[in-house]
Amino acid sequence: MRIVILGAGQVGASVAESLVSENNDITVVDSDQERLAFLQDRLDLRTVIGNASCPSVLANAGLQDADLLIAVTQSDETNLVACKVAHSIFNVPARIARLRARDFLESETLLAPENFAVDYALCPEQVITEYIARLIDFPEALQVLSFAGGRLALVGLRAYAGGLLVGSPISEMRNHLPPEIDGRIAAIYRHGGAITPTGETIIADGDEVFVLAADEHIRTVMRELRRSMEPVRRVMIAGGGNIGHRVAQALEGKCEVKLIEVDRRRAEFVANSLKSVLVLNGDATDEELLQQEGIEEMELFLALSNADEDNIMGASLAKRMGCQRVVALINRRAYAELVQGGPIDIAISPAQVSIGTLLTYVRHGDVVQVHSLRRGAAEALEIVAHGDKKNSRAVGRCVGELPVIHGAFIAAIVRDLGETEDFNFFRLGAKKQTGRVLIAHKDVVIETGDHVIVFCIDKKVVKQVEKLFEVGFHFF
Repeated sequence: MRIVILGAGQVGASVAESLVSENNDITVVDSDQERLAFLQDRLDLRTVIGNASCPSVLANAGLQDADLLIAVTQSDETNLVACKVAHSIFNVPARIARLRARDFLESETLLAPENFAVDYALCPEQVITEYIARLIDFPEALQVLSFAGGRLALVGLRAYAGGLLVGSPISEMRNHLPPEIDGRIAAIYRHGGAITPTGETIIADGDEVFVLAADEHIRTVMRELRRSMEPVRRVMIAGGGNIGHRVAQALEGKCEVKLIEVDRRRAEFVANSLKSVLVLNGDATDEELLQQEGIEEMELFLALSNADEDNIMGASLAKRMGCQRVVALINRRAYAELVQGGPIDIAISPAQVSIGTLLTYVRHGDVVQVHSLRRGAAEALEIVAHGDKKNSRAVGRCVGELPVIHGAFIAAIVRDLGETEDFNFFRLGAKKQTGRVLIAHKDVVIETGDHVIVFCIDKKVVKQVEKLFEVGFHFF
């Protein structure tokens, strides 16, 4: 696929790195020559220097032959104009724009084909806010992801001594669970390396384990690996930028929230927009300030400023001063991998959290959801199966009969997805689809219309997974 990416910042660079590894033809456009040179030294792609909304620059980038435009510059206006130019002048089939302003995001008319022609609007700040809300709802978790409209949950967590399954083979899990509850250990990471789990695999203290189960059963399955933690009630947020502000809004009235912002004007703006959140003008790395505000009584500290170093320092200090759990937003992957599991409980990479949404539009076949795992090292895909036994290699066959793809396996199936029903997610109003969750044992038969969850420990095999679910042309 020929893809043009506008913007070589954190999001653009992460998208480029992910897509280049899948043998796509990538061109990156940016006005910063140093950023482009850095990318070109590391990745096999083409770069173009210039204004990302200028037709001549886009023509030089080969937009006339592109299959997809991904506009992820820092400017909403630039991204919108680029999508309009791509549609009107170059007839690019698919266009994605990164947008921050709510005025743009909430207006379907502005994004329609006759106006700015945006097929999909990505708001990383909102994606990260929802991601953090899930982490707060599951205080034991390192990562919480959902599939099939919220019907299925995938949770990454650290196994600790005292968990029912820790020190025992995975096959023992069936003996601990009630007959009506089923779950799957989708992957295990030990000392930084991936282990493909089998029934004989023994869970060790400290393993990072990904557990998959129906949403209503996930907590029961999680208790196999560690004790449940009390719900989060007291939260301190460092940083009142777009993400910090959005998270504070989501938690307002549901938790006791304190927010620290170093810029006085921004602090005043945030304070005026929130009713029950205490906003403090100060430095979150100030030990005296944290002590005055009772950091030792806080159950969660969220370092969400725009500076990696400040987030690392603030979160590390909060942990040392007695906060139960600390989370830091860290753009640089090397930093995130260095600090997570040490002084910082969870390091969130904004680009990696956001990238799954973009990858959904790049995958072949009917891929409806992609989640990036372990900061891009692995992926979980939700694929809708189509066809029948004559024209599909997957439909009509048992999971155990399918071709073996080393580095990938089917973890679960959601069948008969129907109408949505209201449910309470972290006390936020939301909707979840109905449907039947089937853990993918060898005798489970894949039917047309099934939402199949595939776990790819090795991203290089994603193309093979897509081909497995392709349908012969005569089906359509």
